[in-house]
Amino acid sequence: MNYLRGPAFFETLGCCACAMRCFSMPATVKGLYPEVKPYEDGMLEVGDDNLIYWETCGNPAGKPALVVHGGPGSGCTPAQRRLFDPALYRVVLFDQRNCGRSLPHASRPETDLSKNCTANLLADIELLRRRLKIDRWTLLGSSWGSTLALLYAEANPERVSEILLWGVTTGRHEEFDWWFRGGAALLFPEQWERLLDSLPVADRHHDVAHAYYRLLHDANPSVRSDAALNWCRWESITSLSAPGEELSPRFLHADFRMAYARIVTHYVTHNAWLEDGVVLRDAARLGGIPGVMVSGRLDVQAPLRWAWDLKRAWPQVRHVIVEKAGHGGSVTATAELIAATDEFAARGTR
Repeated sequence: MNYLRGPAFFETLGCCACAMRCFSMPATVKGLYPEVKPYEDGMLEVGDDNLIYWETCGNPAGKPALVVHGGPGSGCTPAQRRLFDPALYRVVLFDQRNCGRSLPHASRPETDLSKNCTANLLADIELLRRRLKIDRWTLLGSSWGSTLALLYAEANPERVSEILLWGVTTGRHEEFDWWFRGGAALLFPEQWERLLDSLPVADRHHDVAHAYYRLLHDANPSVRSDAALNWCRWESITSLSAPGEELSPRFLHADFRMAYARIVTHYVTHNAWLEDGVVLRDAARLGGIPGVMVSGRLDVQAPLRWAWDLKRAWPQVRHVIVEKAGHGGSVTATAELIAATDEFAARGTR
């Protein structure tokens, strides 16, 4: 599922491995639109004592678009605004429950995550749409955000004008098992062994995500801190050719690191509360929605096969494969995403 290799911009896309909140994008990345500030923002009450942060930028009368960040738990970033022509789009960004600027924040040990689940995130998106009085919008989802965007579109196809996905995931159990339960240890045995060695011996042969989830909720602050650091070292791997040995810059902030690790392990422990294969099963509901998927050939967190399987279930989608790009993206991948948003803008609001 996600989230630096290649342009630092992809660290802002909201993937498990490419979604950092506090990373600035180099100005030399060709094709990005100029920086733009929100013209409106707020905190939306979504129930369960949760407030989610949202913002809108660009043209208030433009084509509505929603950015669905990854993680889960990465939060939205200013760089995500730059994939859209600000003269043509009304871009909406939001932080999913308990991350980014949403409250209560998962970095706090007393924060209850029991109401942070996929069904509630989908309900939050729909509540936000109604709050902003948007009839239909384009969805941009990356990594975990692509699963969430697909689920929303399948449940509300009449509310979605187009779909753009990067680092495609579909929420199948095998996808969670690949990155979070040892599948990718085939490629990164030393990094996976380091992750295991930080666990109590009795937990090393069981569900690793669940074991870390318990440590991240331990009464001892040092235990929680060490668990978040070790988990995020594993998450720092975004490239097959140059796996990260150091902590990715997006994880340098302790509160971000803690919230991210807690929310990810919470979701993985429950396989995101999804019936196995449900996104592919219901993909026929996407048939009337124009779509583009952009995949990195060398993406180790969201392997190309995930998108390939979705393409079989949703044959109308256009699939762009970017060579030599991993989960951290590339200049070419950035250009492909911008080309897709430009293409969608040319369709107008129909």
